[in-house]
Amino acid sequence: MQKDLSSIQLPAPEIFSFPECLWYLDRNYDDCTQQLEPQGIIKFLQLNKLSVLIRLSIQEKHLQLEALQPMVLSPGEWQLVIAYVQEWFDLQRDISPFYQRLQHDPGLAFLVRKYWGLRLMGIPDLFECLCWSIIGQQINLTFAYRLKRRLVEACGSRLSWKGATFYAFPTPDQLLRLSKESLQSFQFSGSKAAYLIEVSRLFSSGAISKGELAKLDPAEMFKRLTAIRGVGEWTANYTLMKSMKVPTSIPFGDAGLLNAWKNIYQLAAKPTREELIRGFKPYNGWEAYLVFYLWRSLS
Repeated sequence: MQKDLSSIQLPAPEIFSFPECLWYLDRNYDDCTQQLEPQGIIKFLQLNKLSVLIRLSIQEKHLQLEALQPMVLSPGEWQLVIAYVQEWFDLQRDISPFYQRLQHDPGLAFLVRKYWGLRLMGIPDLFECLCWSIIGQQINLTFAYRLKRRLVEACGSRLSWKGATFYAFPTPDQLLRLSKESLQSFQFSGSKAAYLIEVSRLFSSGAISKGELAKLDPAEMFKRLTAIRGVGEWTANYTLMKSMKVPTSIPFGDAGLLNAWKNIYQLAAKPTREELIRGFKPYNGWEAYLVFYLWRSLS
């Protein structure tokens, strides 16, 4: 790219289904940080000092990225957007080895046929991912998205375009403008309010960052995350899976994962941790992808 452009195209991976990825991003939940369209999605991004509203759609075998506001971006700005989208849709991973393993598994081969092209949709911003996993602890997704909307509308950045308002998840400093009492007034529990403020302080002070965490091996990442108040095993593994893209992460104890396994194998009870470990053994290095496809099977 040599000049400012209003749109660009990214080649899609060979194994890629934009509709499957959009299905996951929608699922009929009220996510205030994005707006789904019949053939695409609009999202307000804040990347370093860049604030931009983008639209993603599919054009044959390419992802079409369009800048809506501002209407043109410099080459450097587009590089920030491209990096975000590649991580969000996990575009740079070859998932054919995962498919080969599934296709040789009589119990799980149907996952390839039914959900071909689904990518492990991530949450590139580590702070957002940690906050979201804390918000979702021990409550259903509908209520979790309701709490997220209240938080985002209270302190996140917003942008207006063609009569609609678009929101970005708050930064640590923005979230710190809210008191524990304010968060509780949104129906956050006292403990979750305290955890969110603590995580915001750690990120704001630089005590934790994605760049620093990425220098560690997965075991050290897990240890660092679980040292944070309010971050237990499930929250840490979910974050490693969705933001740090650690391929071996399994959110043990996840209700959806347990129900999916129970349903597929028609078990009388939910599987034990040991049963899951045995079942996941053929998928060494692809555990996170298997979790994601098992979640998809619940629909």
